[in-house]
Amino acid sequence: MARIRYRYPDGTSREVEVPAGRSVMLGATTNGLPGIEADCGGALACATCHVYVDPAWVDKVPAAQPEETDMLQGAAAELRPNSRLSCQIAITAALDGLTVDVPDRQL
Repeated sequence: MARIRYRYPDGTSREVEVPAGRSVMLGATTNGLPGIEADCGGALACATCHVYVDPAWVDKVPAAQPEETDMLQGAAAELRPNSRLSCQIAITAALDGLTVDVPDRQL
């Protein structure tokens, strides 16, 4: 289990526990958190689960693969160096405390 914090553009945040092996995206969708649409359900076929990984965590999250980087080009919100698809960040115990910022739009 890892605690993941989702921060929102309005300054609010929510923290949930996510089992190891699940994704940051599933942490949001299974807990009813807003802002992560996840239209493809985690199949790496859209960019509606775009998040910004907190700078303190960027080096602790495995690097994006080329397929993810390509898919991010379709994200509705601004791309940043710390942009990731939350469906591609698998939870491990080492990610306990991970913080991601949810963009202002996914579509």
